[in-house]
Amino acid sequence: MSLGKGTLSNTSTKQKLNTHSSTETELVAADDFMPVILWTNYFLEAQGYGHQDTILYQDNQSAILLEKNGRKSSSKRTKHLNCRFYFITGRIHDNELSVEYCPTEEMIRDYFTKPLQGKLFYKFRKRIMNLKE
Repeated sequence: MSLGKGTLSNTSTKQKLNTHSSTETELVAADDFMPVILWTNYFLEAQGYGHQDTILYQDNQSAILLEKNGRKSSSKRTKHLNCRFYFITGRIHDNELSVEYCPTEEMIRDYFTKPLQGKLFYKFRKRIMNLKE
């Protein structure tokens, strides 16, 4: 999670359930992180700070469709998903959150979850540490 140009918090944990596809994995991960996003927004509001847009970046187009449209975008490969994973859909419709596509090469969370090397490692390290590029 970032605030302004800096990193506010990060977490990397193993998911507690098995998933069948990368789309399902992304949907479960978004659902797992929703309480942190909402708590941070409510905390900032309680402290008197307004926040502009809360954006969840995704690199999986199918997950974005499911998050925005819920079961309406479901197919035979995703119809088994538990409705709890569509909690994010209600938050998007209430304009508390938006989901946007971010190409994998720009996905800063990879710095925390994958062994990066070379230019990509240095690029993300500079962004996380708020250094000039």
